[in-house]
Amino acid sequence: MAYSPCPNDTFTFDALAHGRVPGAPALDVTFADIHLTNGMAERGEFDVLKVSYAVLPWVLDEYTLLPCGGALGRGCGPLVLTREPGPAAGLAGKTVAVPSERSTAYLLFRLWAAETVPGGVGEVVVMPFHEIMPAVRDGKVDAGLVIHEARFTYQNYGLRRLADMGEHWESTTGLPIPLGAIIAKRSLGGETLELLADSIRRSVRMAWDDPEVSRPYVLAHSQEMDPAVADQHIGLYVNEFTANLGTDGYAAVRGLLTRAAAEGLVPPLGQDALRFV
Repeated sequence: MAYSPCPNDTFTFDALAHGRVPGAPALDVTFADIHLTNGMAERGEFDVLKVSYAVLPWVLDEYTLLPCGGALGRGCGPLVLTREPGPAAGLAGKTVAVPSERSTAYLLFRLWAAETVPGGVGEVVVMPFHEIMPAVRDGKVDAGLVIHEARFTYQNYGLRRLADMGEHWESTTGLPIPLGAIIAKRSLGGETLELLADSIRRSVRMAWDDPEVSRPYVLAHSQEMDPAVADQHIGLYVNEFTANLGTDGYAAVRGLLTRAAAEGLVPPLGQDALRFV
């Protein structure tokens, strides 16, 4: 299995990764940022992966979407940051740094820009997410699309929030924001996939029941993140949808990918593409 070193993933999978979920499949865990796991999924390199929901249309022939373990939520969307305040229309023709073009953040950004930036933005530059805020601050790009803990730290770089992609998504759809998905190879078979999903649910509930148990694992992999920021990160991204996507979760995923397909950003989904097992 491959997932990110971000606090929401290490918190969610701590019990499972360390063999504390009775009867769960044994995991060999690799850490990789999500832009890397997206590529791994497209190449079929791991049995189980944390990926962007945006990559699903390219991988669902080989993988199935698990109904738990991922990241959806409210009030937790990507942000567009600039050095100076101004209207969204001011991004027309400007250079914007993004963490990936195969990311949910990018789809949300493009859907937002199609409605609010006349003529569209200019050049889109892909760079690792931790380099985006310094690039905006230093004037290397005009704006940056940021994710993860950058929601809590962008003011440290003297940056301004131009727009919140999550607010736009929620106000136009009423649905939670789909961010990261857990997928597993269909070839594992229905019995193993059901066991895996159940084990992930138990792992996250064990983390909720006793958060201090997971703290050493979370902080060991959180790239020197302040513990208070790590706690904010977990509180925002590990929620009811992590335990179970539910009706609203599936509606959010299908809504995002349907809208993105209509804009030509992703291939269209098949009727039953999101069905588990």
